[in-house]
Amino acid sequence: MNVHFIAIGGSAMHNLALALHNKGYHVTGSDDIIFEPSKSRLAAKDLLPENFGWYPEKINQNLDAIVLGMHAKSDNPELLKAQALGLKIYSYPEFLYEQSKNKTRVIIGGSHGKTTITSMILHVMHYHDREVDYMVGAQLEGFDVMVKLTHDNDFIVLEGDEYLSSPIDRRPKFHLYKPNIALLSGIAWDHINVFPTYDNYVEQFSIFVDSIVSGGSINYNEEDSEVKRVVESSANTIRKLPYQTPEYTVDNGQTFLKTSEGPLPIEVFGKHNLNNLSGAKWICQHMGIDEDDFYEAIATFKGASKRLEKIAESVTGVAYKDFAHSPSKVEATTKAVKEQHEDKVLLACLELHTYSSLNVEFLKEYKGTLDAADVAVVFYSPHAVEIKNLEEVTHGQIASAFQRDDIIIYTNVDDFKDFLFSQNFDNKALLLMSSGNYGGLDFDEVKRLIA
Repeated sequence: MNVHFIAIGGSAMHNLALALHNKGYHVTGSDDIIFEPSKSRLAAKDLLPENFGWYPEKINQNLDAIVLGMHAKSDNPELLKAQALGLKIYSYPEFLYEQSKNKTRVIIGGSHGKTTITSMILHVMHYHDREVDYMVGAQLEGFDVMVKLTHDNDFIVLEGDEYLSSPIDRRPKFHLYKPNIALLSGIAWDHINVFPTYDNYVEQFSIFVDSIVSGGSINYNEEDSEVKRVVESSANTIRKLPYQTPEYTVDNGQTFLKTSEGPLPIEVFGKHNLNNLSGAKWICQHMGIDEDDFYEAIATFKGASKRLEKIAESVTGVAYKDFAHSPSKVEATTKAVKEQHEDKVLLACLELHTYSSLNVEFLKEYKGTLDAADVAVVFYSPHAVEIKNLEEVTHGQIASAFQRDDIIIYTNVDDFKDFLFSQNFDNKALLLMSSGNYGGLDFDEVKRLIA
């Protein structure tokens, strides 16, 4: 099968390209720019475009399918050529469904927690040598790729993202997978550039629940009132199975999960991660892993990349980085680190980087999210606000949004770095939360601060 990727360099797209190459397909692609690590990974499989840019001459009748990435625009010259030739054009999720329509599809959805839950499931399966197909949004220890597709595996586990499918398909990705088994972890307003109202955003999750195949099942976090309402109000003929946070204790910086065999020490921590673990356990049981085998495997799970990832530790100090940027994630992550290290001073640094987080109207959603931190710092780049064509954000608006009188605000990257590198990290926990990189912060230098 000959497949061409328009915008092959994206995180999701290049992983799908690698998966199809590994499956034996003939893969080509184009992009106007490709960054690391996508560039090196594509080059290693001889899939890196010879030249960057869009080349309509690459599009011909010999192609069996076009996969269109979000980075491309609706007037992309390769896309226009494909449309003119009447070629089959798939969005990323459409093509994943096409590859999995004869498998049991396990879809993990939610505003937060979906990457961690998917990662937990895959870790347990890998630990017990159970082969499954998958797509996950983070690099996992022991896994070479983030997408795996085979002819033979019975199950496919997919992270169900609610963002748009492609420039010409405005449906959320997770509407296209038609789950046999689903999970919904939480609902908290996000992606306001696409879903301008809270009700419109929540509606997407109702559609997701209704898309589960008849006779299928959904496990849902009943501690989230919106999740509970959405799932329990659905008229879809599916099994609805609630889960909640299991009992656990924290002793001297170590989290123990309560099990029938006694306290189990685990690597992950925080109420939100224990809640995620409970959901993952349910899904693994649907996939044939019993409870004892789940606990044996999950005890060795260290987390997904950039999800409460410990980057440095000394006798008295510790540092974490986390992808957290939405209000619910920021609050849960900050509380988790404080609970785990209650004897340490928690310095929490948040970069406002996404479209939503830099929107003046949305900022109020961050109220109280950094309250668990002893010292709270917010960094944002006025240039990023300008690039996104948003209204200027002021120090006063930030302080008012978080409703914390002692919050420290930086808009200059050098000032932020000077502050960070002037800190004494004895008896201190550092938490860096961002989907960006704080204007080019060197994390190796941060590690040396702690060591």
